[in-house]
Amino acid sequence: MRRWFWICWLAGTLGAQDMPLSQVLVEGESWQLMAEGYGFTDACAADAEGNFYFTDVKNGTGIFKMTPEGQVSVWRDGLPGVSGLQFGPDRKLYACQGKQERLIRIVPGSGEVEVLVTGVRPNDLVVNAFGSVYFTETKTRQIHHVAPDGTHRVAHQGDVIRPNGIALSPDQGTLIVSDHGGKHVWAFRVEKDGALSYPQPYMTVVTPAGTEESKGDGSTTDAYGRYYVTSEVGLQMFDPTGRLGGVIASPAPKAVSVEFAGPGLEWLYLAADGKIFRRHTASRGILFQAPPAPALSPVATPR
Repeated sequence: MRRWFWICWLAGTLGAQDMPLSQVLVEGESWQLMAEGYGFTDACAADAEGNFYFTDVKNGTGIFKMTPEGQVSVWRDGLPGVSGLQFGPDRKLYACQGKQERLIRIVPGSGEVEVLVTGVRPNDLVVNAFGSVYFTETKTRQIHHVAPDGTHRVAHQGDVIRPNGIALSPDQGTLIVSDHGGKHVWAFRVEKDGALSYPQPYMTVVTPAGTEESKGDGSTTDAYGRYYVTSEVGLQMFDPTGRLGGVIASPAPKAVSVEFAGPGLEWLYLAADGKIFRRHTASRGILFQAPPAPALSPVATPR
């Protein structure tokens, strides 16, 4: 019954239309190496100007910023171990700092750090247009919610074996969470009070032969409602109804984190094997700090 509810509800956003990988990839375009020499790149994020942000969880001590032209600088130093980043509607940069057992946000310009939650080990996060924060805590199998007023609670626990990457649908009514220890991406309905309901193992991820573990990791969404999830076999794309549209081969082992950034948010950035890659697409990303909006029709996808 719940499965039928999700099929009807999610399909209603775009209709039952096929959304193959050919609608995203541009003929003749491939991955471009943008930065290398890091230990473990992660925490992909973007701002409204198309700047791209990332960290080196293994060796770095701060947050890096890459301009659309590819110039890299240190945006904020002195914050080691950041594994998840995203800007909120307050234009502050929210960050998961697991080793320090805290969720923080950083004020642009001054670099001031505001501590939101302590005593947790957040892995990845997403912030919606109303200032609600959702983050995964992999070892406890928990998904947390922090309300705009700072109230913190566990929104869900137990179904996802190792919750990892996290993202929202364009209308911000659906939350998806990748499972590093299973073969599904889970979907939840976001209620008005921030609660999560109707948990479903909605997307089945391609796994390596002989294993049920996809190593599902970082996730992002495009303006057409497609979901992108890094995994052991590459970057997997799903349509809004949970159907697999295709797998984009990773340019390097250990694809970890993914985000749309660059000019027009039309470039897909990937953190993998201590490097940063990007490729131009026929799609574009969406910023969750903007007002919620229905996903665009795939027939309007630019070519």
